[in-house]
Amino acid sequence: MKNGPHILIAPDSFKESLDAFTVARLLKAGIEKSLPDAVIDTVPVSDGGEGFLKVLTTGTGGTFRTISVHDALMRPIKAEIGISGDKHTAFIEMAVANGLEMILPEERNPLIASTFGTGEMIKHAIKTGCKKIVIGIGGSATNDGGAGMAQALGAKFLDKNGKELLPGGGQLSQLCEINLSGFEKNFPEIVVACDVSNPLTGPNGASVIYGPQKGATPEMVQQLDTSLRNYAEIVRKQLNIDIGNIPGAGAAGGLGGGLIAFTGAKPANGFQLVAEILDLENRIARADFVITAEGKLDGQTINGKAPFGIAQLAKKHGKPVIGVAGTLGNGHEKSYECGFDLLISIINQPLSLAEAMQNAPELVEKCGFQIGKIIGLKNQ
Repeated sequence: MKNGPHILIAPDSFKESLDAFTVARLLKAGIEKSLPDAVIDTVPVSDGGEGFLKVLTTGTGGTFRTISVHDALMRPIKAEIGISGDKHTAFIEMAVANGLEMILPEERNPLIASTFGTGEMIKHAIKTGCKKIVIGIGGSATNDGGAGMAQALGAKFLDKNGKELLPGGGQLSQLCEINLSGFEKNFPEIVVACDVSNPLTGPNGASVIYGPQKGATPEMVQQLDTSLRNYAEIVRKQLNIDIGNIPGAGAAGGLGGGLIAFTGAKPANGFQLVAEILDLENRIARADFVITAEGKLDGQTINGKAPFGIAQLAKKHGKPVIGVAGTLGNGHEKSYECGFDLLISIINQPLSLAEAMQNAPELVEKCGFQIGKIIGLKNQ
């Protein structure tokens, strides 16, 4: 029986390189080589973005279901949703249907990109009979205010002539009426992992802040912002909900606001939501050392990202925290003031980004080996 230190490894993904499960496995393998008596608990985490579905479904002993939906450009695809082990909760990651990374750069166009596929996933989750649906909305390719999602659930968005609008945020400037006669009426509790406070429109809104990364030109940004203003006004008049002034309504191109307006969804901090579902605080309390990781740790890490959340919980229980990163970016020193005791980059020699990504598995495992040596010193 192992009698060494109890180490909790709770990493997020290394974006576009290694998922959180792989990072956890590699760090564990490295530590076991240098500290074979360690008792190691791994719990991959997410803050609502990449990996959200797998983290929660696997972490609750759940199962995955593959369904037919549409991507952001309305092309038929297969996507997964998760069902918790107790069958009470469905997990949805909007990006597996309508994510930016699923669309080639030259195909990205937020004027026509739709959240219809996300609505299809919600519709399927409702049919499972789950009492609760948890949705992660990071990484979207869309800017349609969640209109496509609502369309998949039966809403019709009509222009002044009563003609149904085509998909995409660019059409919403022509919206005059929302017909909900065929809309889904039996929603379970829906919780949305939402880590941004951006409003739907304006200089800090969905279109201006996030539109360009989804392929919007300056002219398109203006068009999308105008469209979402009209959309918010029609929603206010017909549904008596002012999504234009709700913090976080601009998340995922306005999907956050659309979910609140049409499904009664409640926004929640992504990391806190994941931490609660995975019983993370109790697992941290049982550990002697806590290790977390992300592709880049920098000055933005302390703005609610998963490693920062891990560090805060660890400090609450007086546990030493080691942060592992592919890159330690500008301002990473701030993390030492917010719970981290040691920050380590996996890069130990000059490498290009492409080389670092190619060699990431080996580099992460070697980093785990070094961490094991460091922890071993403390326990001598």
